[in-house]
Amino acid sequence: MTTENSFTHLDDKGQAHMVDVTDRDVSVRTATASGSVKLSHAVVALLREGGIPKGDVLATARIAAIMGAKRTPDLIPLCHPIALHGVDVELEIIESGVSIRVSVRTADRTGVEMEALTAVSVAGLTVIDMVKALDPGASMCDVRVEAKSGGRNGDWVRD
Repeated sequence: MTTENSFTHLDDKGQAHMVDVTDRDVSVRTATASGSVKLSHAVVALLREGGIPKGDVLATARIAAIMGAKRTPDLIPLCHPIALHGVDVELEIIESGVSIRVSVRTADRTGVEMEALTAVSVAGLTVIDMVKALDPGASMCDVRVEAKSGGRNGDWVRD
């Protein structure tokens, strides 16, 4: 049993466990996360020209993001396997690299923040994998939740 101020992922002995969400209402829940991959100016130019030897970086990263969202409970301990009803991926080539934004939707008993974060992370890792031979200094940064809605805690938006 947990109180409002206790960490629900710990049992009464302080051991980690998966939270039982059986008694929670099914509701529509969404989460949006973002991040970016910092790249050299030369690689950004190649991305704009479609000149990356490994192929279409953004198309590959988009599919990787969707796959990452779907596989989140396999990667993150204690994360509930839930049915995802939508994953929207926005990738944009910007001056400093690639901007990533993912929105995830479900109708379930727990939120999808981890799925959105995992999708952004996997998309970013995919971009890095596809350009690492050209830019060994490529780096992923600022992966974070931007907004969430639904569930007992309601809506939240980053300031």
